Amino acid sequence: MNIMDTILVVDDESQIRRLLEITLSSSGYKITEATTGKEGIQMAASHQPSLVILDLGLPDMDGIDVLKNLREWFHKPIIILSVRSSEEDIVHTLDNGANDYLTKPFRTGELLARIRASLRLSKTADDNPVFQIGDLSVNMINHTARKKNELLDLTPTEFTLLCLFIKNQGCVLTHQYILKEIWGYGYVEQTQYLRVFVAQLRKKIEDNPTKPTLLVTESGIGYRFGV
Repeated sequence: MNIMDTILVVDDESQIRRLLEITLSSSGYKITEATTGKEGIQMAASHQPSLVILDLGLPDMDGIDVLKNLREWFHKPIIILSVRSSEEDIVHTLDNGANDYLTKPFRTGELLARIRASLRLSKTADDNPVFQIGDLSVNMINHTARKKNELLDLTPTEFTLLCLFIKNQGCVLTHQYILKEIWGYGYVEQTQYLRVFVAQLRKKIEDNPTKPTLLVTESGIGYRFGV
């Protein structure tokens, strides 16, 4: 961990902000805080944090709208921390660009692990902003992917999934590992959910999705990307 990593907490609950301040500061992070969505957007622009922790139930605007606004220009990780726990809320938030989702009450150890994982992936993207394999090109800074120089229409979740595979190129990733990294611990048994997203991604990055050569199935285990 880089001691200079700054985390912006956008939450109107003073007790949560105090808990996060103690937890994150003791782990070496620099903390900035906002209590409204508008203030959070302004502080993300002025402070350029390494990561944002965002509550959905803000007093002036819904957190989903804050997320959508940020994702128009902010490319660092965003972790949602919310009392909303329905599958619909979680999937909708992830599909709109959140990197991770934890429900309140939360375990501080798990939150710190999620932060470390998100920052590692972000730093990998910063160090190697453009990934190329065959005629597929992925720019992790601009959050864009091209095949045969044609821009691919990837959802935020599809792009995050592709980045996870790129980061682990050549390695076999289990269903449970992928589900945990992308959607969280509550989804580790939802293998059919993962198959749907992999099928969607293959349609966009493979020459022949029925005979994939980039994103290969390891039968009964998971998936492997690249050689």
